[in-house]
Amino acid sequence: MIVMKFGGTSVGSTDAIAQVADIVAEKVQEQAQTDRPGVVVVTSAMSGVTNTLIHAAQAAAAGDEGPYREARGQLLVKHQVVAGQLIEDGVERAALGRLLDDRLREFERLCRSIAVLGELTDRGLDVVSGLGERLSAPLLAAVLRARGVKAQFVDAGQIVVTDNVHGGAAPRMGPTTQRVQDRIRPMVESGVVPVITGFVGATEEGVPTTLGRGGSDYSAAIIGAALDVDEIQIWTDVDGVLTADPRIVPNARSLPELSYEEVAELAYYGAKVLHPKTVTPAVEKKIPLRVLNTFNPSHPGTRILAARESNGRGGVKAITAIRDMNLITVAGRGMMGVPGIAARTFGSVAREQANVLMISQSSSEQSICFVVPNSSAARVLKALEEEFERELHRRYIERIWDQKEIVIVAVVGSGMKGTPGIAARVFNALGEENINVIAIAQGASEANISLVVTDGDAAAAVRAIHDAFQLHQMLEPAQPAR
Repeated sequence: MIVMKFGGTSVGSTDAIAQVADIVAEKVQEQAQTDRPGVVVVTSAMSGVTNTLIHAAQAAAAGDEGPYREARGQLLVKHQVVAGQLIEDGVERAALGRLLDDRLREFERLCRSIAVLGELTDRGLDVVSGLGERLSAPLLAAVLRARGVKAQFVDAGQIVVTDNVHGGAAPRMGPTTQRVQDRIRPMVESGVVPVITGFVGATEEGVPTTLGRGGSDYSAAIIGAALDVDEIQIWTDVDGVLTADPRIVPNARSLPELSYEEVAELAYYGAKVLHPKTVTPAVEKKIPLRVLNTFNPSHPGTRILAARESNGRGGVKAITAIRDMNLITVAGRGMMGVPGIAARTFGSVAREQANVLMISQSSSEQSICFVVPNSSAARVLKALEEEFERELHRRYIERIWDQKEIVIVAVVGSGMKGTPGIAARVFNALGEENINVIAIAQGASEANISLVVTDGDAAAAVRAIHDAFQLHQMLEPAQPAR
């Protein structure tokens, strides 16, 4: 039994949805020959739809009713065009058209209420932003039926139970598992393919919620864990997880296998792979994941496993970079041996709710530097100056400053710390390209070496490290995202 999740680009057009239907039909046949047959589909909204919905609702809150009226007509046409080209049965097409029209009329009524109130609440935003999946899932189910696949639309709000945090709800796995077992398992066992809305859920009381960043991946992991499936497949628009961004490194390759830990490190440092939170239910059940390309379905993609199951030896697997960062430094000879400086520093950062992506401290304790996003740097600087006003006045701390336009380059691979010579090869590669390293950090997890360079040096740094470890020799060249 498998769960197949299709992202927005995978269901972004008539041709793409036709491709998805072909892939699902083939998987249904393949799974029928296994000991545990069954296919469950989780779908995102068609690409661009969620942004259109949110923009229209925000405009309504600001008093502009034009965008939501335009959006209703545009989105109806967008989905009906797909139905018109891929569903021949007139009765099926008409029923789907009524469902789509009803949902978009509901959206229009909601936006009218938002305009009257002049406010878009978090609860209202969840209802609006989850509508795209509630349009795409019944459409995909109908297209699958037109291809001869027994498919049925399921609203995840009926099976995925969450807390009441709007915009980033967390699943309650106990009641969710019970509902999934009661509703979805009988469908699968009877040969039906459930087509489930990604991204959305609901509280125990039935109030709609959304799962936040990477929500449809999260939905797939939640449902996969609840069914204890054999594999969760994430279908996107690239050939699995790449050794580097192909826009920076043209000869980047697709990785055949990664550990959960490696994927978490890559995602944290900006690579467009699975967000760690979203695959937690699968990790806890030790369910393998696979990242596959909807537009190149014959490619094996990248399989993601627990570290102990991975056959890869220790070493560098991939390089990624995260931009728009700011390096903040707190320095002074008076800091040496003074307890609590680090605690006060990061307490100030926490009060500003800023995300710290990397920390480096000199062994002499004369300086601490850390990286935050550019968007929060000014607030953090001000908070630190207020926190250490007395120390700055007495010159215990000589200076607090920031360095803009810097990039974190992360070198990722399980067991790097236990493999001699990794760090030397990284820094030799950068030295040969005359790239200055501003700060360095390596975590105890042994899966990451992070270093800070200027924005102007970032691309060259990624290419130099990629070449130094000959990552281009791993597999066939990866194709850039479509």
